[in-house]
Amino acid sequence: MEIKSTKIDSANAEITATISMDEVNAKLESIAKQLSKTATVQGFRKGKVPVAIVKKQYGQKLVEDAEAEALREVLAKGLDELNISNDSLMGEPNITKFEKSDDKIEVAVKVASRPSIELGDVSKSVPDFEKPVISDKDITARIKQLAEQNAPLVDIKRNRKMKEGDTAVIDFEGSIDGVLFDGGAGKDHALTLGSNQFIPGFEEQLIGVKRDEEVVVKVTFPENYGGDLAGKDAEFKVTVKQIQVKEDVEINDELAKKMMPGEENASLEELTKQVKIQLENEALGKLYNEDLKPKLLETLVDSLNFDLPEFVVEQEIDMALNKKAGTMSEEELQELRDNADKLSELRETFRDEAVKSVRATFIIDAIAIEKGVKIEEQEVMQTIYYEAMQMGQDPQKAYEQYKDSGYLPAIQMSMVEDRVLSGLLNEKIA
Repeated sequence: MEIKSTKIDSANAEITATISMDEVNAKLESIAKQLSKTATVQGFRKGKVPVAIVKKQYGQKLVEDAEAEALREVLAKGLDELNISNDSLMGEPNITKFEKSDDKIEVAVKVASRPSIELGDVSKSVPDFEKPVISDKDITARIKQLAEQNAPLVDIKRNRKMKEGDTAVIDFEGSIDGVLFDGGAGKDHALTLGSNQFIPGFEEQLIGVKRDEEVVVKVTFPENYGGDLAGKDAEFKVTVKQIQVKEDVEINDELAKKMMPGEENASLEELTKQVKIQLENEALGKLYNEDLKPKLLETLVDSLNFDLPEFVVEQEIDMALNKKAGTMSEEELQELRDNADKLSELRETFRDEAVKSVRATFIIDAIAIEKGVKIEEQEVMQTIYYEAMQMGQDPQKAYEQYKDSGYLPAIQMSMVEDRVLSGLLNEKIA
């Protein structure tokens, strides 16, 4: 067996070998002998099956097993020569050549390993920035908003025309072409005008209507609306039974106690402190996500040079290409199927971004290891559960959908990236 191991760069290598058929046959013989001790063949006692019978019985399977064993030997010896451990391998080895002749098999295998990254002092890449300042006006506005949100609804005494922000208590009945449809009726439903709770155009047509009035609201269901109603025109007979507004709430210590249940030292002063902290965190989060994190990651990608596993970049390009294909017409797709050069040309347009994306992933991974940042699956689950509940979805079902679709690793990596970048930025203002 002749083996040649070549390092293409620090992350990619190629192992080529010539395997004589004598070696393959010797392995086949050895496998057949082992199998003869355990094989069950009619007419022979277990452990007493002749090797010749085993060869006849298992034929091509023995040949494939012998060739596979020879390939494993090539890979093991090649990795040993390259001083690459199995732990540092990335992905499956890629067999790029397997040519059989009467007396030999010529093979070539490409392997990729985790890139070595010299991070240096990554804190130098963190941009300078100032922590957002929250004004007293901002705090007062937020407390007023929270007070309004928690204020009870009361019926208005004067029967005036409704305006945006009012809550209409309505009975409604929907029909299409004069025929009532399932789920299209309701009684004593509280609808806040401007909340976009109903079909687009519904709430706007109630503005200007008074209590005890009956109106016909005409709408068109959105094209992406679920079920048989998508895209259809409908009429709703609506009766306004009550008009409600938020009760004026005085901002004082009593309000603070209601808004801070269980807080022993609840007061307007304490509420003001907590609201200020909340606003600071929101402003800082917005600054981080919209400005600083993208800048920091771009700086790290531009400043840290290292070799990338080829197959990972190719996979990233394939994903981008598939995403693009999903937006193309059948005519455009057929043109790509018929023109390999055009497909290759389109594919290459994604290479630069793919390289940046893969480089960013490895950088984040290296920093996470250095900083000891870990996101366990339990934390991923909790995040998905929380977001699902916020959107009114079934948390368990949402988690299972992500899991079945294979998205959990991507979500986990996104959370690691967020924590790594946030940590670097937090150190800058600590």
